[in-house]
Formats: sequence, C-alpha cells, structure tokens
Amino acid sequence: MGILFKQYLSGDKIYTCSQCKTHCTEHSQLISKAFQGRHGRAYLFSDVVNITVGPREDRMLITGLHTVADIYCITCNSVLGWKYEVAYEESQKYKEGKFILEKAKVMKEGSW
Repeated sequence: MGILFKQYLSGDKIYTCSQCKTHCTEHSQLISKAFQGRHGRAYLFSDVVNITVGPREDRMLITGLHTVADIYCITCNSVLGWKYEVAYEESQKYKEGKFILEKAKVMKEGSW
C-alpha cells in the first residue's frame, strides 16, 4: 500500500482522532462549536490534516441541502466527520470547503 505520511502539528492545542491519537487540526483553525453531527455536538474547522475524503453525496442537514463527503482518519480509518463541498442556500455558502469534526470522534491534546 505504500508509506503512510502523517503531518504532526506543533501547536499547544491540538485535536486528535479519539481512536488512534493521529493529529487532525489545531485550535486556531476552529470556526464554530455550534454545529450538530450524527453523534451529537460537532465543530466547524477551516482546515484538517491526516484525513482521506470519501465520495460526495447530497445530504439534507438541519440547515438545508448540502453536498458533503465523509472524512476518515488516515491511520485507523474512523469516520471523523465530513467536508462541506457545496451549500445550495446562499446563507450557507461560508461552509464550502470547511470541515466538521464530531466532538465524540476527536480528543483534545496539549495545554488546554
């Protein structure tokens, strides 16, 4: 399958995969904590690393129809959340290209 290359983040507040502790994003990338995921609360981030992106699909969410793609940890393949590809309502366009990480799927690491 090849060599797995992971990015290690150097910030003091890091979100990691709750299953394998692979670094996902830094606290500085957090946009909002006011989101809902499949398993409860979720966070919106501007950038996430060490993921693979699944196939795109249309999904009816609380805020309307969006085209999203599930995101997976590159180490353990756990579903961490999703990436917003397309938002059909004008008021939701700010989400395009952003990432949802579900609170139940990530852990905080560092000096919180």
